[in-house]
Amino acid sequence: MAESSVETNATPTTRPQARRLKGHKAIATCCIASRDRPGLIASSSEDGCVCWFDMRCKDLLFTMDAAQNPISSLCFKPGNEDIIYISSENEVKVFDVHMLTSWKPLESFNYNKEEINQITCNSKSSFLAAADDGGDIKIIDIRQKCLYKTLRAAHESICSSVQFLPWRPWEVITGGLDSKLIMWDFSKGRPFKVMDLGKSDPESSSSGAQCFNPAFVHAIAVPEVDMLEKLDKICVVARGDGVVDVINIESEFTAAKSKARKTGQTKSNGKSSSQNPETQDQNQRTRLRLDYSCGGHTAAVSCVAFSMFGEKGRYVISGGNDKAVKAWNLSRFSEVDQTTRDNTDILHLNISLSRKVNWLCSTPSDSDNLVVCDTSKVVKVYTVA
Repeated sequence: MAESSVETNATPTTRPQARRLKGHKAIATCCIASRDRPGLIASSSEDGCVCWFDMRCKDLLFTMDAAQNPISSLCFKPGNEDIIYISSENEVKVFDVHMLTSWKPLESFNYNKEEINQITCNSKSSFLAAADDGGDIKIIDIRQKCLYKTLRAAHESICSSVQFLPWRPWEVITGGLDSKLIMWDFSKGRPFKVMDLGKSDPESSSSGAQCFNPAFVHAIAVPEVDMLEKLDKICVVARGDGVVDVINIESEFTAAKSKARKTGQTKSNGKSSSQNPETQDQNQRTRLRLDYSCGGHTAAVSCVAFSMFGEKGRYVISGGNDKAVKAWNLSRFSEVDQTTRDNTDILHLNISLSRKVNWLCSTPSDSDNLVVCDTSKVVKVYTVA
């Protein structure tokens, strides 16, 4: 029986078998792909192990016994992918993959009080961010091996995702189960822009088939430095109500500065603005909403990632609890008129799975370029053309 079915907007195509990567003894939780060595993949599982695969080989390369508890997140050190960071419970461990015999961590950071949901490094390999269940984000100076800053008191619930903004070296963006997307200046340790995705969107389309879960932020993705020439400075958001939001971050940043200036002017002259600041903010926002009406997800979206194959960043890949993985063509993002609702041609590919999606990533390869961790022990690999 076929592992999946693949369809495009037009007509159903072939039903290829997924390549199956076996090695985990428990549910696979996360996966990352090497940029420097195409085809090298690391995936983690609930039993605390990390499995390493090379797409040029048939079998598992090796397994790391990295933690006693489930691993929630993985990331490479940019510029030196022999170093890998692993989060489990409230701890971040650092490993050198060349140390095949002992698997003792080079370093261990225990700054988070609650369970960590995601870790990520900035592009210069100077800071690591760890977002946790308490809503805190720890910024760790990985060169000095110490805590640099704690970001707190903005998320009202679990902080599920964090990403550094590569075009703004002192800023991160976070998302949480309070439905908030927050932009931070981590050098100062405070937020400068809060977007509440749980507020009703007057421009959103209504569909009886769209799920009505809260707009929890389950995952976010931002383009890497070498994608910025082709893409706007955007953030893609995986939401609990089945929506994939594409948000122009620079537009939000400009709106935040404008709102701050107008607030200051109002205080100085003692007059109130005739227009609601939130309305002004909404008018300035550039956002693309990918929902069920344009072929999107019908249940919570659990993960999003930019494509690393072909023209990098051309596609955004999303996976969800509706047992589907979708590839969205964002090459025309700036040309799309959201008010027309004519976004159906943005959906490039739909892959139907047999299980819910935990995580996914893409590789720089022409084939075997989409890696999916679902709620099974087996990691699946597909080809997106």
